Amino acid sequence: MMTVLIREDKSGVVKLTLNRPDHFNTLSEALLEALQHELDDIAQDESVRCVVIAGSGRGFCAGHDLKEMRAHPQQSYYQDLFGRCGKVMQSIVALPVPVIAKVHGIATAAGCQLAASCDLVIAASSARFAVSGIKLGLFCSTPAVALSRSIAPKRAFDMLVTGDFINADTAYDWGLVSQVVDDEELDQAVADKVAKITEKSPDAIRFGKAMFYPQRQMALSDAYAFAGDVMAENMMCQSAVDGIDGFLHKT
Repeated sequence: MMTVLIREDKSGVVKLTLNRPDHFNTLSEALLEALQHELDDIAQDESVRCVVIAGSGRGFCAGHDLKEMRAHPQQSYYQDLFGRCGKVMQSIVALPVPVIAKVHGIATAAGCQLAASCDLVIAASSARFAVSGIKLGLFCSTPAVALSRSIAPKRAFDMLVTGDFINADTAYDWGLVSQVVDDEELDQAVADKVAKITEKSPDAIRFGKAMFYPQRQMALSDAYAFAGDVMAENMMCQSAVDGIDGFLHKT
């Protein structure tokens, strides 16, 4: 039986590859379970510095497995499924290290949600993004949560009510994608980004990610108070002491 999720560890970097290439890596129950297991494990592993999520075959991820969903036509089943998918997305945001989506081909519906949930998205120039459930009579409500937190509300709503694809350059202009590269340069671009992240202080990165998302939901004064406390704690780390002293003394 094919392994639906492949994990590779190298020098503090974990690569998780969605491995259902014959189904455009749709998020089956088994794949969601595997993702949750690995994310939970990574969250407890202080040796991990960065995570890359990629897809095998012709595309990144085409969303939920519709055939599997229709085989269980009960509302309670759907509630549980979407709840488990939402937990996976929240686990990505909650990870203490940066998560990069490496996107090629298509990222649609929950696949677009998965990309939008990552901290960074590096896309091949031929990649396309959509939340296309509306074309099947289903508003992509759970993908809308991640999408509307990545791009302007009117642009997100346009995608949600039309189901239209946007290309990688448009996704970059709208803020869904952080970098677009030629298809043949995708592997190297991801490797370069990982290298830039992992050469930085792991303490600073962990403090930063733990601060970044919560402060966005706070009032301005609360956000500054929270960020100030986090930064003060970060200043007490030896890596910050050494880095600042090195800068001051030109070492």
